[in-house]
Amino acid sequence: MNEEVKPDLIKPTPMRKLVGLYVAVLLAVFLLGLVPMWLKARASNSRLAQARHQLTLVGMQNNLATAVIDARRGDYEPARQATSQFFTSLRVEIDSEGDSAFTAAQRETAKSLFSRRDEIITSLARGDVVSVDQLSDLYVSYRKNINGE
Repeated sequence: MNEEVKPDLIKPTPMRKLVGLYVAVLLAVFLLGLVPMWLKARASNSRLAQARHQLTLVGMQNNLATAVIDARRGDYEPARQATSQFFTSLRVEIDSEGDSAFTAAQRETAKSLFSRRDEIITSLARGDVVSVDQLSDLYVSYRKNINGE
């Protein structure tokens, strides 16, 4: 005779029900703790991104201010290097539309600053005194752009 072997179905016992309940409660508590932490981390990441954008803008302004001071003191080569660094940073920010420190309006206004780049860098390379006024004007234009004036 061929008897069919049937496996015993696992019947839920009170102990298994209790363990299942504990697991469900622990999972719910874990998720309740996870959601606020996730929200807090998301807010912190947003503030960090804003701080990085501000740091980028201030760093660019610092490069330009350093160039103005160096040129005023007659140190044209360090001023040229700082000016070049400023324009490089400006180009990066203008080209990175999605994660730029500039708003769309600031990006459009900042593009006009490039019209004087070659002239300023050339006059700094020559050690021309006129470059001090050019750099000062560029600094004022940049600050107006950043401050929305």
